[in-house]
Amino acid sequence: MAADDLPGWALRLRIERRNRLWSQRGLARELIGAAGEHAHLPSAESIVRRIKAYEAGHNQPDEPYRTLLCRVFGLSAAELFDSAGMPLPALALPSLAPDPEMYERITKVISEPRRVDLETIEWLERCLAEHRRAEDTMGSRPLMPVVRAQLATVTDLARGASGKPGDRIVSMVAQYAQFLAWMCQDSGDLAAALAWYDRSHGWALEAGDAALASTTLNMRAHLAWSVGDPQRCVRLAEASRWHDGRTTLGIQGMAAQMAARGHAQMGEGQAARSLLGEAEDLIKSAAERPDDEPPWMYFYGEGWFLMQRGMAELEIGDGRRAVPFLERGLSDLPESYRRDRAWFGACLARAHAMTGEAEAATETALSIAPDAVAVNIYAVGDLRKVVKLLDRMRAPGARDLEDALPTSA
Repeated sequence: MAADDLPGWALRLRIERRNRLWSQRGLARELIGAAGEHAHLPSAESIVRRIKAYEAGHNQPDEPYRTLLCRVFGLSAAELFDSAGMPLPALALPSLAPDPEMYERITKVISEPRRVDLETIEWLERCLAEHRRAEDTMGSRPLMPVVRAQLATVTDLARGASGKPGDRIVSMVAQYAQFLAWMCQDSGDLAAALAWYDRSHGWALEAGDAALASTTLNMRAHLAWSVGDPQRCVRLAEASRWHDGRTTLGIQGMAAQMAARGHAQMGEGQAARSLLGEAEDLIKSAAERPDDEPPWMYFYGEGWFLMQRGMAELEIGDGRRAVPFLERGLSDLPESYRRDRAWFGACLARAHAMTGEAEAATETALSIAPDAVAVNIYAVGDLRKVVKLLDRMRAPGARDLEDALPTSA
């Protein structure tokens, strides 16, 4: 069964397990431990087969597995299994549970898209906001089936909507597509990411949402930078600025720093630092009026920008200037931003290694390696660069770091 077609409870089981970084065998061990010595469970191999069947949606768990799964995940049976708990697949988050009246409204809208109203749209917007924040912690892979299912539902709603709700739901379709594009990029599926960014941009223009149209161009610039195409990165960032005057200061600041990263990747330090100065002014002004920024810019602040400056200095080749920017930014980054902490931590380790600080590089790299392996494939790539730099210095930590990373394909 395709992930998009899985029952909601099967998706929740898979997501809850992956969110805890448990393998299916690891979950089997947890179930055995939760059962205690008096329960008569079959072998671990038999339980793994059950778990695979549950997550494939072949059959819903019966007792005692239903109770044991609730126990190990710390969730109620309603939260984990009740299909009435959510009108469409979503993470089992208390903040997303609709009250009975809202549940009935959403259910009717999903079955009859022409009934779509602002209250339903607001609930779906809240779903998207919560899933964005969950992705910061668990990474993209566990969330992709849920977001794909929600995008399909929202797209159906857009076909039946008109007037003000119609404009807003089309903008929301564009937001879902942009989020899915980001998750495809984060997972390494760059062709799918580019396709979804293009679709998001088209929907944003259809909805008259200049802020989102500009953001999708910025994200395409980020994709170009990530594959080593700095000229395209700069062009896309400059294209994003065509919407200036109809976007927010934060989005304009994002465009300026993306262009700076492209120039940095080309080794054009003066142009990069000039644009970073412009971006810093824009972002500081945006921080004075955070409510003006769209919801998908929740992560973008002065601390995050400091880390962008550090990353640009790395591209220019100045590790010594990069270190303080990265350290200051990471000190302000909440622990819940697990994926970003892994990436910028890897950048900091590389900056230390570039300056010959082998001990600091090793300590930083080893501290973030588990999260990099779990939720950030790009951070793993940067940590492999750190291994090479440590090898050149004949630093003893090189082998420890190499052992902490998965074997290269």
